[in-house]
Amino acid sequence: MTKSKKLAFRPDEYVVYPAHGVGQIISIEEQEVAGFALELFVITFEKDKMTLRVPTNKAIEVGMRSLSSPDVIAQAMKTLKGKAKVKRAMWSRRAQEYEQKINSGDLIAIAEVVRDLHRTDDQREQSYSERQLYEAALERLTREVAAVAGGDEILAAKQVGDVLTSRVAA
Repeated sequence: MTKSKKLAFRPDEYVVYPAHGVGQIISIEEQEVAGFALELFVITFEKDKMTLRVPTNKAIEVGMRSLSSPDVIAQAMKTLKGKAKVKRAMWSRRAQEYEQKINSGDLIAIAEVVRDLHRTDDQREQSYSERQLYEAALERLTREVAAVAGGDEILAAKQVGDVLTSRVAA
């Protein structure tokens, strides 16, 4: 693998790791694991107080990606405005699908989960597991919107909330 291909990400850059959301690469380090020298991205997830080490040659393979472009953010917001698609499958099957979408790292798929699980005050209450999935998806979406916009999560949460509220009013 060529150097340029391997180091698609740089220190101080924000990236999306599918299972954890938005994190920041703080460094690239060498470590010896089982007798092999490994080059690793050291990614920190400030909110979760977590540090992750990802082998540089496996980063793309595991689904790590750069932040979405503003176009993708706009597409995600458009997805939020759409009508919720609630499947009639059993909850366990739907929950599994939602979980897969959240952990895919795909912003549009995450926006679909937020849209489908969003409840207004006059709708029936969510179950605990529904609320957990909704909040996880909402947090991932908000963090990426904030990171693309420059880092203000409160502003990003308001922006996402406004889109969801405007959908209800329409």
